[in-house]
Amino acid sequence: MRLLRALLRGAAPGSIPQQVDFYSRFSPSPLSMKQFLDFGSENACEKTSFMFLRQELPVRLANIMKEISLLPDNLLRTPSVQLVQSWYVQSLQEILDFKDKSSEDSGAIHSFTDTVIKIRNRHNDVIPTMAQGVIEYKESFGIDPVTSQNVQYFLDRFYMSRISIRMLLNQHSLLFGGKSNPAHPKHIGSIDPSCNVVEVIRDGYESAKRLCDLYYMSSPEFILEELNAKSPGQPMQVVYVPSHLYHMVFELFKNAMRATMEHNADRCIYPPIHVHVTLGNEDLTVKMSDRGGGVPMRKIDRLFNYMYSTAPRPRVETSRATPLALSTESIERLPVYNKAAWKHYKANHEADDWCVPSSEPKDMTTFRSI
Repeated sequence: MRLLRALLRGAAPGSIPQQVDFYSRFSPSPLSMKQFLDFGSENACEKTSFMFLRQELPVRLANIMKEISLLPDNLLRTPSVQLVQSWYVQSLQEILDFKDKSSEDSGAIHSFTDTVIKIRNRHNDVIPTMAQGVIEYKESFGIDPVTSQNVQYFLDRFYMSRISIRMLLNQHSLLFGGKSNPAHPKHIGSIDPSCNVVEVIRDGYESAKRLCDLYYMSSPEFILEELNAKSPGQPMQVVYVPSHLYHMVFELFKNAMRATMEHNADRCIYPPIHVHVTLGNEDLTVKMSDRGGGVPMRKIDRLFNYMYSTAPRPRVETSRATPLALSTESIERLPVYNKAAWKHYKANHEADDWCVPSSEPKDMTTFRSI
């Protein structure tokens, strides 16, 4: 907590660190998509949401703030990570300012909604800012297997925590922020009870295509195959957050297009990107394939490592086969700060028991027989 305390020199002595310690003792309360829908469509009450969020948000914020403080000191000292940490400190303080407000105080409830919107906007750039901090650390200090493993563990949990917190902030601000959404009148907050999967995928393709056309002066075509095994012959609709689905497929299309254009540049013939969408009784699967040259086996393990990227700008890699749970089964999976998490950061990991090449494979003709 050293850096956290340094950031709080202007606050009351020990106030925020003590609150972080207190709220991190509680586990977050996971919510299902069905609970979000039921509350937003049947029992939408700003007072109820206010009472829940002023308790739940500090718990979710404090749990992940404890884990931020366990990062390597040199990573914590990077300007980008310090900025992210300061955002979390400020947001926690602003939520805690409402902990003693009466639930009957309509002015306080209205002010809370304004604060939720302000916090949501403050955290808009958390992902690229944290990614920049990792890059700053990597460029200054390099990376070793233990640090890489710890950062990977942290970022998986950090980004999952951010999604969960942002979901709460979005739902409250969209339901009670005073601005209706005439373009999507049937949405419940950010959730579409009848999300048209194919339509969202096409939107993601078109957006990526525009970027590809601007950069490469051309782009691969798009071939879509659908299989609605749950309701044959019916449009493929699920309960989902369209913006989440759009973001995933947009990033995948960008990756697939870049690989396709660069791998086939000499021939100037660009094979299409194939997308297969299958809706079963429990899951929706979106599978994307391209002719971009593939990935060498020796690099497969790097694909899901946040500290590896071939792109000029940082981005979070995602799988090309993305399973999405349906409404009644879709329950938040939230990181919890506890002894198990603490031990992961503090454990002295054993060296890998497999030989890892330190450079590109050499030409086999340079090797002599032994």
